[in-house]
Amino acid sequence: MARTASNEPRKIRYAVVGAGNIAQVAVLPAFKNAAENSELVAIVSGDAEKRAALGERYGVAELGGYDELEDVLKRARVDAAYIALPNTMHREYTERAAAAGVHVLCEKPMAMTEEDCEAMIRATKDRGVKLMIAYRLHFEEGNLKAVEIARSGELGEVRAFSSLFTHVVRAGDIRTRSEQGGGALFDLGVYCVNAARYLFREEPSEALAVSLRLDARRADDVDETTSAILRFPSGAVAQFTVSQGLASVSSFRIAGTEGELRVEPAFDYSSDIKHYMTVGGKTEEKTFKGRDQFAPELVYFSRCILEDREPEPSGLEGLADVRVMRALQSSAASGRAEAIPPFQRDQRPGMSQSIKKPPVDPPAPVKAPSPSEQ
Repeated sequence: MARTASNEPRKIRYAVVGAGNIAQVAVLPAFKNAAENSELVAIVSGDAEKRAALGERYGVAELGGYDELEDVLKRARVDAAYIALPNTMHREYTERAAAAGVHVLCEKPMAMTEEDCEAMIRATKDRGVKLMIAYRLHFEEGNLKAVEIARSGELGEVRAFSSLFTHVVRAGDIRTRSEQGGGALFDLGVYCVNAARYLFREEPSEALAVSLRLDARRADDVDETTSAILRFPSGAVAQFTVSQGLASVSSFRIAGTEGELRVEPAFDYSSDIKHYMTVGGKTEEKTFKGRDQFAPELVYFSRCILEDREPEPSGLEGLADVRVMRALQSSAASGRAEAIPPFQRDQRPGMSQSIKKPPVDPPAPVKAPSPSEQ
């Protein structure tokens, strides 16, 4: 590992770009648990009041607006940027950070189109910086254990995945508007698509979806609820429903020829995660205690930078999900099943990526209310 002049392990210097709810209640507090190799040195936000308050809270002196991004990155000698902006802004700020020679850890979904994802991959590759997509569950023990169980044969041949991921979104939230990349499919469906892909360890070949918009307060011009079916080459099938207008549910279930596993809550970042595995008519329960799911991302990405390793999940992982969600959007619009072209993925998450960090006590956010009414 690289050393500084004081013979201390080098820490990767981060700027957090965007100061919405998830940045304030999860990303910024996570630096305390990631202090072994990661350091928060700059905050970029379009709101001066937020910048000042958060700078004081975290002892960060280098602050700036979005138009000052490059100057802030340079002044703070930033190594990596955590992009926590609305989905439609991911490409622009990834490209700007990469052009400044800064590595990028970008929130999911990676972008709104395959073209944007490919441009982000190109921009970082051309400048020789790393790109990782912030799939926090790729480092969370409960979800990684589910991957291990699916691969182990304990459930027999796993052929079915079913999931519900829903909540009631606050009226007026960015998730209700298309210009900021809102909608249930891209906000919540990315978790279900990603989980099905890593549990089956293959890429879907066909997509079918139905989208509904029943309440304009929850979905101004985006999907409020989407139900989807994905067919995989092996014969496995994934089914899920996501909604920003239904009571809070977060679960998935996989079924094989010998048994089944239910994970609940599956996608939350602040709760215990429980497994209910049934084989031969006997059900066993196991609890994975709630932990900080954001610090592991920082620690892992910093390791990749320091050790010059390609991260998993990479930009290709983000692209893999976006291409599936775009096919689902097309299916919902056309009313027909949509074929998904083949796509090669060699990297998959596994238990070796599990990183445990203690839970954080989220601070009161500054002008960044929770997206959910519940």
